[in-house]
Amino acid sequence: MCIGLPMRIESRAGDSAACTGPDGFSTVDLALVPEARVGDYVLVFLGSARRILEATEARQIAEALKAMAAVMAGTADASALDRAFADLDREPQLPPHLAAALAAGRTEA
Repeated sequence: MCIGLPMRIESRAGDSAACTGPDGFSTVDLALVPEARVGDYVLVFLGSARRILEATEARQIAEALKAMAAVMAGTADASALDRAFADLDREPQLPPHLAAALAAGRTEA
């Protein structure tokens, strides 16, 4: 499984950027988000930025990942996850195309 990390673009040269994130500095490929600018937050998977994030969302993701790491390391209790994922106060929603298929009576892919 691949986990996306929120990172902040510090400098940019073409499709490459120096970014800061949970593990310090990293070089990130921006080919999929050419509109990204210095100061933007991006969600990075395996060294490649996949989308631009609002600062609030980047912070929420970072806090959730930090809480999960603390629980896994045994340095926090499960309530840390509840606090870190407080924005998930709803049932998961199906993507529109799957909701439409379900509404049309489809029960399998």
